[in-house]
Amino acid sequence: MKQIIRLIVIGMVMGAAEIVPGVSGGTIAFVTGIYERFINALKRFNPALIGDLRTHGLKQTWIMVDGSFLLYLFSGMFASILLFASGVSYLLHEQPIFIWSFFFGLVLASVWVVMKQVSNFDAGLAFIVLTGGMIGAALSFVAPIQLEPTSLYIFAGGVVAVCAWVLPGLSGSFILLILGLYGFVIEAVKTLDITFLMTLGAGCFVGIVSFAQILSRLFKHFRNETLTLLTGFMLGSLVKLWPWQQITSYQMNPDGSHTPLMQEPVLPLSYTALTGENPEMMIAMMGLVLGCLCVLGLNLLGQIGRGSIVESSRG
Repeated sequence: MKQIIRLIVIGMVMGAAEIVPGVSGGTIAFVTGIYERFINALKRFNPALIGDLRTHGLKQTWIMVDGSFLLYLFSGMFASILLFASGVSYLLHEQPIFIWSFFFGLVLASVWVVMKQVSNFDAGLAFIVLTGGMIGAALSFVAPIQLEPTSLYIFAGGVVAVCAWVLPGLSGSFILLILGLYGFVIEAVKTLDITFLMTLGAGCFVGIVSFAQILSRLFKHFRNETLTLLTGFMLGSLVKLWPWQQITSYQMNPDGSHTPLMQEPVLPLSYTALTGENPEMMIAMMGLVLGCLCVLGLNLLGQIGRGSIVESSRG
């Protein structure tokens, strides 16, 4: 029961993090120590699964794909998205400096957690970190696409966004924002637009199963290089998460609200000069510290009973 509760809680945190453009659910999975188990479970969903069902039966195949692990994790994620989508949107609008500072601290502390797993760090790995950081930062300045959300486009958006969601440091929500689908997704969650969500979910399923095959091989053969590249992505995403941003353009959502599209990070004093608003330094510091503490707590949560979690992740 403790293991089940732990996985549901981790799933809920992953879901809540993924609502925010710039934060990756994969970061939470990594910090809590379930990342490789998650990837290895997903990679088992391939055409060979049909043969396994015929040969081994449903019960044994369910164990082979680590079905219970995925069920508890995704249950937590879906519940979190349904419960917290409105709340996170409210905080992003009413308390932006606090919420962005919180996630900035969360990702910053996550970098330390991931880098602890890298062995024999050298100049080559440092170059990979730098490259990943540049890619992650560059994505923050990509101009969003404005296209009609057709079924095919929604499906394709799900394929692309879920690949970013799996990677620590790359946000699936931010990719949806770049694709011009983020506002439509939030509205679909609020109104329970089943057709939209099923189309997006189908794309996510195809994308995550396909991408998991690649990630699993990378971790098996290039573990240090993969870890350092992901660390670079996380460092680059800090540009997007910087609490003080000058908004240069907006997107009109279906419900009439506005979502910032293009932003530029500025210093706190420049933020005041540009917007006339208080930079709220103390609130930002509180959010930063709270984000760091959450990572330490999540890391501890992942270490509790790590034997039962990690043993099956090496399969």
